[in-house]
Amino acid sequence: MQAYSTQEVADLLEMRPAQIRALVRAGFIRPERTAGGHYRFSFQDLVLLRTAKALSEVFAPSEENLTMPDIVAKVASHFGVDADALRAERPVALVTVIEGPHVGAKLLVEPGTTLGSLGDPELDRVAARDALAELEAGRSGVRHYGPGGQTTPEDLDAPLVRVFVESWAPPPQMWIFGAVDFTAALARVAKILGYRVTVCDAREVFATRRRFPMADEVRVTWPGPMFDERGHELSPRDAVCILTHDSKFDVPAVQGALATPVGYIGVMGSRTTHDHRLERLAEAGVTDPADLARLRSPIGLDLGARTPEETAISICAEIIADRTGARARPLRDGTGPIHQ
Repeated sequence: MQAYSTQEVADLLEMRPAQIRALVRAGFIRPERTAGGHYRFSFQDLVLLRTAKALSEVFAPSEENLTMPDIVAKVASHFGVDADALRAERPVALVTVIEGPHVGAKLLVEPGTTLGSLGDPELDRVAARDALAELEAGRSGVRHYGPGGQTTPEDLDAPLVRVFVESWAPPPQMWIFGAVDFTAALARVAKILGYRVTVCDAREVFATRRRFPMADEVRVTWPGPMFDERGHELSPRDAVCILTHDSKFDVPAVQGALATPVGYIGVMGSRTTHDHRLERLAEAGVTDPADLARLRSPIGLDLGARTPEETAISICAEIIADRTGARARPLRDGTGPIHQ
């Protein structure tokens, strides 16, 4: 695991070393100490420090005298959490106005709550919505709005508002089990959506970097060891897609996925195949209705997909619909605004 010195962290995050040391003394981060008494910071420490810096940028304009530990305590109180919860590496995004009215205004966004303002309540709402979308993908970027949050500002006779959305969260993960023809297509679409993609198959001849160059990682292993080693990394933002039709592989993959809080578990196969799979899962002791309800099988939305690429789009569409709680239907058949 890569480690960073205090000065390296200060340079990376544009913070003063004194600010970093203050947060260490306050117990917000707990870096390792070297034999020479120096700090060694992990990547997780960097995530927490960047979150603290974002918080300070929200509070700094109005409360110049707050120290970094003061800010952490104040935000913990605002969100109704203790310091340990703030250390839980929750994703956070900082939205900053870089052009237009209220340049420099900031809005801190995390799932379920916001802090600060960009100068207009509707702009805050729309920017927070879009920041959460960027946060889901672990991406940063520039967005354009009207002064009241309009999403087509080019149609307005009003100043353009440009904001920079800085996400501080790892990209969501997608684990794909089975090195099959559909896997390459799904991996490509998942990468476009911002996922970190891992392909896993026990067959060394099929699970190769040459077949899946778009994947971030290709593992030659069985599902059991994969989940034992890294299942704790999965979160509700992540997806597990099981594309095999081999009970020796898909049953332990389903069992491993169900033991994690992963947000999406999709399993490829026809309705008949899934019925047979449920029988094998029952034999393996997987009978809890709540667990079985987490399985998306047949996998994907009914888009009439036939090719691997079309199937990949249907799978990713289902993942998006599951995450947002939306009903998948043509926008033409609905009413009201298309952006909620």
